[in-house]
Amino acid sequence: MAPAKGEWHKLPLALSELCLSSVLRCGQSFRQLPATIQRERKKRKKERKEINRWVDRWKSSNPGEWTCALKGRILTLRQDDSHLHYRAVFPVTAAAPWKDDTVELIRDYFNLDINLTKLYERWSAADAHFLKKAVRFAGIRMLRQDPWENLVSFICSSNNNISRISQMVVDKLCTNFGPKLGEADGHTYHDFPSPGALMGDGTEQRLRELGFGYRAKYISTTARIVAQERLAGWLDGLRKVDYKDAHEALLELSGVGPKVADCVCLMSLDKAEAVPVDTHVWQIAQRDYGFGRGKHKSLTKATYKAIGDHFRKLWGQEAGWAHSVLFTADLKAFADVKLEGVKTEEVQVEKTTTKRITARKVKMENNKEGPEEGGEVVKLDPASVDDDKGNGVEGETVVEQKVVRKVKRSLKLEVREGEDANVSLELQDVTTLADRVKRRRRC
Repeated sequence: MAPAKGEWHKLPLALSELCLSSVLRCGQSFRQLPATIQRERKKRKKERKEINRWVDRWKSSNPGEWTCALKGRILTLRQDDSHLHYRAVFPVTAAAPWKDDTVELIRDYFNLDINLTKLYERWSAADAHFLKKAVRFAGIRMLRQDPWENLVSFICSSNNNISRISQMVVDKLCTNFGPKLGEADGHTYHDFPSPGALMGDGTEQRLRELGFGYRAKYISTTARIVAQERLAGWLDGLRKVDYKDAHEALLELSGVGPKVADCVCLMSLDKAEAVPVDTHVWQIAQRDYGFGRGKHKSLTKATYKAIGDHFRKLWGQEAGWAHSVLFTADLKAFADVKLEGVKTEEVQVEKTTTKRITARKVKMENNKEGPEEGGEVVKLDPASVDDDKGNGVEGETVVEQKVVRKVKRSLKLEVREGEDANVSLELQDVTTLADRVKRRRRC
């Protein structure tokens, strides 16, 4: 079927409210891997590791653009400093023309009615660890995905890596069971298959042939339960019940454990307090929040619940949203996030240097050098420093310290989206001398 090309439109949206590149790469959804990258990863195993971490439901179709088959259309997005640009491509059919509800879809899918800036301010005030990450990772918000697609995607995530999940969900599930929507920019797009499309005779065997392994039974069984044993709209209806009831209802499905249930609750059922605890979150809880000792020495069921309760107490009812920021910051795929263009407004460098020089040079430097602008140079008394005569060096150690009381930095966040595109964001960060001393002691 030939797609009906759409024109580019735009929505006013600050980068602090949505950083498109980060949100679409942080593992909330699973995008199709472009054929060019599939060929490239076969050639270079070393680079394949990095490419695999960047796999999601969304496809990086062109530099700076992201494309996905979503709700009966092929949707392409791009972003600049002040706007989110979008284009929808609908399939041409003999039926009545499609109602273009793309704006409503985008606002719903990205939860744009929630003010993320205010949430960041609240979380940063409550948690110093969050504040440190927020400076570099602004605009991380939770998607509001289709519950059925989200459920199946995370069933596939069991004991799996992102690359294989993406191949299963898109390259195999969508291609073999989902309706074809058309082509855009040289790529073919299929919508996600319905529960009815995954419950027929022979589906489990077909899924096994496609490489789903033991997950094939989970998918076909859960599809049958949702399509035949639950009322129509049951899964979407879990958005209207409380978190505990929704979580317990999901646990009744095949292949769904506590973490998968929490992922679905958080990413598609409006349960912002759900905190999925996986390897990354467990490591964060140990490193930054005191877990890993005593009764929480290992990640047991009780520890899983304790971590979630701790974050809910710390961050409030949107703890799942806050946790996703730390989760994203912990991913190696985001090692390319840089802070550049630092602008100084006050005294801003704390420097400690150690020089081993002769006594004569000490006298010369004391006569020659004065305090640098914006700070004090503090020199230790040479008499208080041990000689190093045993090594044949006659001299003393002189420590120069530039004393800084306060630092204010204007930071520019740059996220690479490929070789030819990037997104930038300016933020403010205030650092005190005490903060820097603490950081240095931890090193």
